[in-house]
Amino acid sequence: MLILFDHVTPIGVARFLPGHTIIKARDRGWDTLSNGNLLREAEHAGFDLLLTADKNMRHQQNLKGRRIALVILGTPQWPVVKLYGEKIATAVNAATPGSYTEVDFSKG
Repeated sequence: MLILFDHVTPIGVARFLPGHTIIKARDRGWDTLSNGNLLREAEHAGFDLLLTADKNMRHQQNLKGRRIALVILGTPQWPVVKLYGEKIATAVNAATPGSYTEVDFSKG
């Protein structure tokens, strides 16, 4: 799966996603794009999934009919994120075109 990490996604998450190709939005010069433009560019470039911690995307973007999936992290803070690698990998691996998944980092 070709995955785009937006500018707030900790790069350490890549270690939980073996077998996937990870590209950072910054490497494409997309780190300053608005959410809608970022999704559009990513989809046009053939990305399968956008991984972000921007919870506003759920309310700002309609994924119906899109080929790209969206996975939202509960926080971008690496000390928390690194504790949930398996949960993140499960969400990414289960993603389908046009799907939205928020990875909950609560212990309960």
